[in-house]
Amino acid sequence: MPSESSPSGGSVTLLAGGREAFPRMLEAIRGARQSIHLEIYYLAREGVGDLFREALSQAALRGVRVRVILDGWGSALDGRWLQSMLEPDGAEVRIYHPLLALFTGRFRRNHRKILLVDGEVAFLGGINIADEYGLVGPGWAPDLADESPEWMDLAVEIRGAPATWLEARLRGERPPRQQGPVQLHLSGIGGGGRLRNLYRRSFAAARSEILAAHAYFLPDRRFIRSITAAARRGVKVTLLLAGRSDVPLARAGTRRLYRKLGEAGVEIREWTRSVHHAKVAVVDGKKVLLGSFNLDPLSLSNLESLVEIDDPTTAVAARRWFEDRAALARRVTPEETAHRGLAGDLLDRIGSAVARVTEMVARLMSGR
Repeated sequence: MPSESSPSGGSVTLLAGGREAFPRMLEAIRGARQSIHLEIYYLAREGVGDLFREALSQAALRGVRVRVILDGWGSALDGRWLQSMLEPDGAEVRIYHPLLALFTGRFRRNHRKILLVDGEVAFLGGINIADEYGLVGPGWAPDLADESPEWMDLAVEIRGAPATWLEARLRGERPPRQQGPVQLHLSGIGGGGRLRNLYRRSFAAARSEILAAHAYFLPDRRFIRSITAAARRGVKVTLLLAGRSDVPLARAGTRRLYRKLGEAGVEIREWTRSVHHAKVAVVDGKKVLLGSFNLDPLSLSNLESLVEIDDPTTAVAARRWFEDRAALARRVTPEETAHRGLAGDLLDRIGSAVARVTEMVARLMSGR
């Protein structure tokens, strides 16, 4: 069930996967009175994607200002279809950097997942709009312990002042930074270094515990030092990483880090029951970091979003979400990280090559 808290200035509800997020997102769209802003990397043409298309069309037809921004890479197959369906009904649909933009040197992607309705309610996280993130319908409530095709992910629903701030920000204004326990952060053409630094500062300030579930875990050396330093000073660090990924080579890049992390005392678990797509951390049972931002070089170049929540009630819910999944994940033993043999050495070399190529691509995308 969704977990709701009411920190000062609004309410926050954690949503596990599309099966919890999609019904609430569709309800918000269907109840919209003035405006809808949807910014999404991938919206599928069929299944739940068509439910969203229909809800957006109906909103536009009743006079709601509907604006949709799709990434030209992530929605390469279905973006033009959505545009052709929505624009005749009065919606504005923009394709961010279509594939042909590659030939003009525009490589940066829009990786955000944001739905904002009437400047009152916002949904952010890592969830794209497609059936693999969770089916919508009566009676569909899979047991977490069962093997499931549902990708593991997390989103957050935010109401109140932070949503109002986000509306102004997405209009291109520069509103003063909102006060309170919920802070929204967007990275633009200047890159995601500020979002990475939020993670680094939070990990550096940790005193008792760091829990991090990240699907594409390819941090730089400085970030790895922040994690290992925390573990060596007595912080309990647990990483829930991808045992199954939609980008298999990314996993090779992650596994090359296991030895160094394991030597520092970091506990590593791999989620193998479905594809891991989450990007969330809980620090000291007090702070939650959640969004579309991955700890990898590409997110330093993409347009991304990150929610910073300093609220114990929300942190307890996020910690429970993490622990429920970590308990079902495979623990990587110290023996695995310390003695990997020739096969392990070969995989480390492949992983290092993946990391170097990813960093090169990220530099190309950002123009650095």
